[in-house]
Amino acid sequence: MPRSPRPSYTEREMVPLLAIGPEAIELDRLVAVACARSEESAGSDGAVVTFLGLVRNHNAGRRVRYLEYEAYEPLALKTFERIAAEARARWPGARLALHHRIGRLDIGEASVAIAAASAHRADAYAACRYAIERVKQIAPIWKREFFDGGDVWIEGAIADPTNETARAEAERIACV
Repeated sequence: MPRSPRPSYTEREMVPLLAIGPEAIELDRLVAVACARSEESAGSDGAVVTFLGLVRNHNAGRRVRYLEYEAYEPLALKTFERIAAEARARWPGARLALHHRIGRLDIGEASVAIAAASAHRADAYAACRYAIERVKQIAPIWKREFFDGGDVWIEGAIADPTNETARAEAERIACV
C-alpha cells in the first residue's frame, strides 16, 4: 500500500496534542504536532522522543488474540492535560503530544503513542517516559485481554491523580 504524503502545515494544525478514540495512531502526524511551535520559537527543538505501545501476542504465559480498550473519554482527556501540565512544570521546554486508542486492537497495532519535543534530549526522554508512567497510573483507561480460552481485564488506573507519592514515583522512573 503506498504511503500517504506528509501532512501539510494546515493539516498538522488539525491534529490535537491530546486525543483518545478509536482512530488509528499516525505517529508522523503526532510528531509533527508535538514539534509545531509559534514562528518565534520555530526550530527550538533539538530532540524528539517517541513512545509507541503495541499490542503484543503474549502475556502471562498465554497467547493473546486481541485487546479491547475502554475509557471514560472526557476524564481521560482531562487526565492527559494534567500529565502534560505536570511534564511542562518539571521540564519547562518540553511539549507533549499523547494519543490513546480505544476499542478493539489486533496484534501489532499501536494502542498509545507519545511524542515529547524539547531543546535537549534528556528532557525529551524524561518527559516521554514520565507521560507513559502517569498514563498507567492515573488515566481512566481499562484494557481487556482476549486469549485462547477466555478473557480478563488486566489494567486500569491505580492511583489518585493528586497522590504526590505516585507522581514522585513516575518522575523517579522517568529520570533513571
